[in-house]
Order: sequence, then C-alpha cells, then structure tokens
Amino acid sequence: MFAVYAESFSPDDPLSALRLGERPEPEPAEDWAVVTVRAAALNHHDLWSLRGVGLREEYLPMILGCDAAGYDEDGNEVVVHAVVGSADWTGDETLDPGRTLLSERYQGTLAEKVAVPRSNLVPKPKSLSFEEAACLPTAWLTAYRMLFTQAQLKPGDSVLVQGAGGGVATALIALARAAGLRVFATSRDEAKRRRALELGAHEALASGERLPVRVDAVMETVGRATWSHSIRSLRPGGTLVISGATSGANPDDAELTRIFFKQLRVLGSTMGSRRELAQLLDFLDVTGVRPVIHDTMPLERARDGFAAMAEGELFGKIVFTR
Repeated sequence: MFAVYAESFSPDDPLSALRLGERPEPEPAEDWAVVTVRAAALNHHDLWSLRGVGLREEYLPMILGCDAAGYDEDGNEVVVHAVVGSADWTGDETLDPGRTLLSERYQGTLAEKVAVPRSNLVPKPKSLSFEEAACLPTAWLTAYRMLFTQAQLKPGDSVLVQGAGGGVATALIALARAAGLRVFATSRDEAKRRRALELGAHEALASGERLPVRVDAVMETVGRATWSHSIRSLRPGGTLVISGATSGANPDDAELTRIFFKQLRVLGSTMGSRRELAQLLDFLDVTGVRPVIHDTMPLERARDGFAAMAEGELFGKIVFTR
C-alpha cells in the first residue's frame, strides 16, 4: 500500500528523511481493527518524528501520522483516536505512563490503511466530512481538553489564545467562541490577526501587546516567547494551560513571584481521551463549528504539505486525502 514514512532521522533537515512509497499492509492484532483511510491530517508531531524526537530508531521504518478518518471493516464511518494506552490501563488514557501515539510505536495514519485498537474508533457524525473529521484527533482534541477539562471554562469567561494561526490555536479560537467565551488572540502577523477575528476572536492583538482586561485563562502553546506575557495577562486566581512550547521550553523569566502572589494555576495538558474526542465530535455536530483547513491535497503530494508546515506559514490544518 502507498504510505508516507520515515526510514531515518535528520535533525537539521527533516524533509530529507521523508519517504513516499510502498509499505506492507497492516496485520491487526487481536481486538484491533483495520481502517481504510479517506483523509489524514498533518501535525508538527510528524516533523519532529523526522528529526528523531519521540520516535526511536528501532521502530524504523515508521509510517507517519496520528490523525485519520475513514471506514472500518464493516463500512462504518469512523474517526481514529491516536492515543494507544496499555492493555491493562483503566481510566483517562492520557495519564497512562505507558501510553503512546500512533507513529511512535505503532504504524501511523499517512497510508491507505491503518491498524488501531478497536476501542480507539469513534463514530463520525454524518454532518462532518472525512477531511474535517481528520483534523480533530490531535490539534482539536488538544484544544478541547485545554479549554473545558483543564481550564474548566464556562460561558461568559474570558480567554487569551497565544500564537493564532497554528492548528491548536485556530481550534481554541473557534471552540471558545462557540462555547460563549470572550476570546482574545495574539500573533506577530497582521494577516493572521485578521484571520483570528474572522474565526471568532473578539479582539486580536500583536504579540506582547497589553490586553484591555485581565483574563480568566490563557491557552499557551508558544512557550518561551510568550510565557511572561501570558502570566501577566491573567487575573488573580486565573489559569494558564500549556500544551506546547514551539518557541522553546525555557522562559527568560518563569514569573514565579507573580504565580504565587496572584495565586495562579499552571496546568499541563496533553492530547485528550477517547471520551473527550466523542464529546468534541458531538460539539461540532451540534454547533456547526468546523476545522480551519489551510489546504487539502492527495497523499502523493505529502512532501508539499510537509514543506509548507516546515516553513510555518499555515493558518489551520493540512489534510491529505485518498
């Protein structure tokens, strides 16, 4: 079957490690299912895998990709949950110390077919296209958990989304606005600020610009470049939820004095559970909110999609189709 995969690592030039070609079809273990992939979304995780981050050499060659939507063996339309937990784990799988993502230990979704635990399949609402559904299991699920599970935001609350433009950030803006939150967004890029307003942000500001009010929560995915601004933007008792650090993990000032003096909560967030993915699908089905798709292209053009992500000029998701 045709697939997009890594057979080596290249920390400085990840695209040089990218391979497109034939790979063996999956042979599912007991209680696993094979999904015929109709659409699969690209994530930064895939670029990091090509650099050798999160993917060990003994698992090469590895088909890349975490997100997919397609048909199960019975012809049902399904969305694939990317978190694979330990066989004996019960409860929230994101807290399982032995958890992994598709394309780390098990072959990923950028292929004609993918094998996953049967329990990882979630029914796809008819109202969502395969392309839209494929955007959800990583970026949109991460955003959903940040807003509603970790920050526990409710209608009328205010939230700041740092770094508008990426897959998680666009999901945060759209979900927050649909949930009745007052949404602020930041970006260094004026065009991305305009897009954030079109997506539902009430105000879009330049990175580091002072907000007109202190917010109830900040959604942080940028890290070092925005950390101090995030802490300073919170009201006393507010919450900062962090799920990534694309600009670096070591801030110049951790702002510890402000954190304890203002009694702030700082929470980490990683992906989401299968239950939260089902809730997210229901949320989109009911509200009509849809993922922002930067571009859709056939899987055979995967190298173009990876190059666009590496250049960092995306607003929304890149989706590959079969």
